[in-house]
Amino acid sequence: MSVRLDDEIIRLEGRCHVEDAEPLLVLLQGGAHRTVDLSASETLHTAIVQLILAFRPPLAGDSADDFLRKWVIPAVSDR
Repeated sequence: MSVRLDDEIIRLEGRCHVEDAEPLLVLLQGGAHRTVDLSASETLHTAIVQLILAFRPPLAGDSADDFLRKWVIPAVSDR
């Protein structure tokens, strides 16, 4: 699975597909204080990106994806 909870950190790993959106939604709803770690992510389906934009969780790490680094991460965080 590309989405997993490690203590209070939601880790997105590898290629996250549309079927990973529902587990991510459940984890985000389960704790507003949870951080999403993008450091091991390669690509994110737009459904995953939409959840990140909607919930605006704290983000950690940088993604290998240029689009995420240039547009999504700055839109969600102060980095």
